[in-house]
Amino acid sequence: MRAIDTNILVYSEIISLEHHARARDLLVGLAEGSLPWAIPWPCVYEFLRVVTHPRVFNPPVPVEVALHDLQQILQSPSLRLLSETAGHAEVMNRLIDDSGVTGNLVHDAHIAALCTEHGVTELITGDRDFSRFPLKVTNPFRR
Repeated sequence: MRAIDTNILVYSEIISLEHHARARDLLVGLAEGSLPWAIPWPCVYEFLRVVTHPRVFNPPVPVEVALHDLQQILQSPSLRLLSETAGHAEVMNRLIDDSGVTGNLVHDAHIAALCTEHGVTELITGDRDFSRFPLKVTNPFRR
């Protein structure tokens, strides 16, 4: 199963961003496809935080618009939302210990742990920091 990171959601939402078209096409392909795909719950909240933040985007996306667009994505019948399982603490500890991440990168470890727990085989992201974790990472924006 493939999962997407926050930046795919953000790029698909903000038309003025360089990677908008590629992210939108990717998201539509996953959402309309029959193969299972996933979004970790922390990425959902991070998407809402980023696109509605006035210091990140001027103007920010109105929260009503962001929530509406998110609901459209969440209606995909092939989508799985990833949350913590009973074994989360063990997976999280192992990933943090093995990767040596601290500070802000602990958030990425949380996403990687959720993917690992749910058998995600590929994380689609433009964020190189995920290469620290034992996941196949695909950057759809690499030329």
